[in-house]
Amino acid sequence: MPVTNEWLAGPSPTKRLDRELLEERILNLLSSQNMCVLATSGPDGPLATPVRYFHLGFALMFTAVPTSPKMRNVAADPRVSIGIFAPLVGQASSRGAQVFGRARVLGIDDPEFSHYWPAFRWQSDHVERSRPLDEPPSAPLTVVEADRIVYTEHWLRRSGYAPRQFWKRQED
Repeated sequence: MPVTNEWLAGPSPTKRLDRELLEERILNLLSSQNMCVLATSGPDGPLATPVRYFHLGFALMFTAVPTSPKMRNVAADPRVSIGIFAPLVGQASSRGAQVFGRARVLGIDDPEFSHYWPAFRWQSDHVERSRPLDEPPSAPLTVVEADRIVYTEHWLRRSGYAPRQFWKRQED
């Protein structure tokens, strides 16, 4: 039987990407997708919610109504996991990331708000919903700075690299 991707057969390589190359691949994934699954935990247990996100470097951000279940969970426990994945056609195209960090809810008066807000592209939502562009959203901005990322890309096997790579924030 012919094999489409012979390099997928056998044991996975264990070689690690250089940090710079890994970061480039992670940022490419974050830039090429706009939906994620936000995993939170609260008094009623775990919750996985599809969320549209924007990113600034390794920080993911979204807005949500403060009374939503995901935001109640974030208030109870800010530790979150975020899953991002590209569409899957087959094993060779498997590509995604698990992002781990703490969610911070920033109001417009928060000193850090102005750092993140320009990267949040709310205008297209307003156009879709016939809302005026001179009235930005009033919901707070939730920001998750990645502490660590587990990046998976099976195509890396073709070049002799492990399909699962690990990134951790470096302390300044």
